[in-house]
Amino acid sequence: VLELLRGIQRGSGDRKRSLSHLRRALQNKETQQKFVRLDGSIRTLIGLFTSSLADMQMEAARCLHELSHSSDPAVAEACLPVTSYLLTYLSGHSVEFTELCLYTLGNLVVESEAVRKQLLPQGIIPVLASCIQSPHEAVLEGLGYVLSQLLQAKEAPTEIIPLVLDSVLPQHMLQLVCSGLKAGIGAAVEFAWCLHYIVCSHTANAALLSLGALPALTSLLLDLASEIPQDAAEGLELLVCPVLRCLSNLLAEETGCEIQIQDERLLIALFLILQCFLQQHPFIVQECLWLLNNLTADEPFFCSALLSLDLLPALLQLLPCSQMASVLVLTVLCNIAEKGPAYCQQLHRQSALPLLLPTLTLPDPEVVGQCLELLHLLFLHWPEAAADFVRQGGHRALEQHQSTPELQERARALLDMVGQPLGASTFSPCHTTLSAFS
Repeated sequence: VLELLRGIQRGSGDRKRSLSHLRRALQNKETQQKFVRLDGSIRTLIGLFTSSLADMQMEAARCLHELSHSSDPAVAEACLPVTSYLLTYLSGHSVEFTELCLYTLGNLVVESEAVRKQLLPQGIIPVLASCIQSPHEAVLEGLGYVLSQLLQAKEAPTEIIPLVLDSVLPQHMLQLVCSGLKAGIGAAVEFAWCLHYIVCSHTANAALLSLGALPALTSLLLDLASEIPQDAAEGLELLVCPVLRCLSNLLAEETGCEIQIQDERLLIALFLILQCFLQQHPFIVQECLWLLNNLTADEPFFCSALLSLDLLPALLQLLPCSQMASVLVLTVLCNIAEKGPAYCQQLHRQSALPLLLPTLTLPDPEVVGQCLELLHLLFLHWPEAAADFVRQGGHRALEQHQSTPELQERARALLDMVGQPLGASTFSPCHTTLSAFS
């Protein structure tokens, strides 16, 4: 490596070849660490990176990109002098060169707080904002990568997100996400995650809501669901996931925003997505159920729509998918049952009880506990369900939990309820919106 560096510094006729060899050598972690400790190494690369020879510039940029992959903060900090040049070159040169600069920046900000603190006063946010109108998908995807790395930094809520909100970035990110596959799925995915990280900060939701984020993302979800049965694009689940999370977290805020999207087509879209991704991408099931919970938590509209559209059987079929899916399905059912007698009557009529009985025999206290909560609401609001429960032998399943410490009090309370028309209970309804994963 030292010989390669000397050859580059001497300006030999074979400099480009030496740079190419150096780039390959810098794919090794130990070589990266040794290179940045060599006197004049970074200064030499910067000299070539800022030269007027396009081929030398590109090779030097590739070397810097390899260095940026290092997980050693010392390597990232050794690259501090190059950051201002990386920003400068985002406004020109070839698409490939701009893309390379973006990914180098993105890699550097991941590993080093010092790099992030240097880039902010250098104006990285305004520079990125000027790039977001690029017509090139590769540039947009690279830009989304840099932003997503910045927005995940520990100091993002206080130092980075306010700057992003003061720029044109949120509006354009929302537009690019909502254009879905038209902007290229890679770029749409990156910007969808950017929006998710902004929403998770809980300081920017009012700004995003004012931009129409809720109806825009809802419309996108409807469009994606309509495309799924015909020809699901490769990697579509990577876009669906952050869109679901954004909607879930926006709904988790106490803003009354669920009133803005009283559209039963959203439920149909959710169940189409569930059906499509259930086998190959089961993690999407959990994301859909988080959103479904937040839609039904307070607003009766979606509870009524779920029942009237006959989606209850499809929801109940998700009970065995996973522990988290079971808890969320039961939570959604609790949201419905909490709305009162008419809703509990429909749950009973649509044969929810037979599918709940096997759940009571599961070894998971959290799942069983949520099932007990649901049964309490059903019995409280619709006593016929309690009588039917006993006829189906459900009381025997309850008796099994009388010796389980975290369940015994609720199990005994339910046994009291099924033994009288409307027994008193220590239960209190539990229905709340849930923040999706941050």
